[in-house]
Amino acid sequence: ANFSEQVVESFPSDISTGIYYGWACVGNGDVHKMVLSIGWNPFYKNIKKSVETHIIHTFKEDFYGEVLSIVIIGYIRPEKNFDSLEALISAIQEDIEEAKRRLDLPEHLKLKDDNFFHLPEGKIVNDH
Repeated sequence: ANFSEQVVESFPSDISTGIYYGWACVGNGDVHKMVLSIGWNPFYKNIKKSVETHIIHTFKEDFYGEVLSIVIIGYIRPEKNFDSLEALISAIQEDIEEAKRRLDLPEHLKLKDDNFFHLPEGKIVNDH
């Protein structure tokens, strides 16, 4: 799930590029573990910074147009380039496993139920 350019531009400018982990919620659905990439994706030679969320869950349907709420909990590693698509995929799988391990820690698990993910219907936060 990629954030729009407008949302990416609203991220703090001093946030380090790299791979993060945390919690994500689509619409008013359940909260799931996620891995987040912030940066230029050097393997794909992107010229614009992107913020891409990999929700660790299989959805039955696409969720284009839904609100994606995330809480970034921690940092896994810096952004880097890869020699092959296979090496990139392998790193992504390792990032996912690392995120799963860290998010199972009690201090991170409790944030899954934070009120941030359970706002009253129609409530707008920070103009979003």
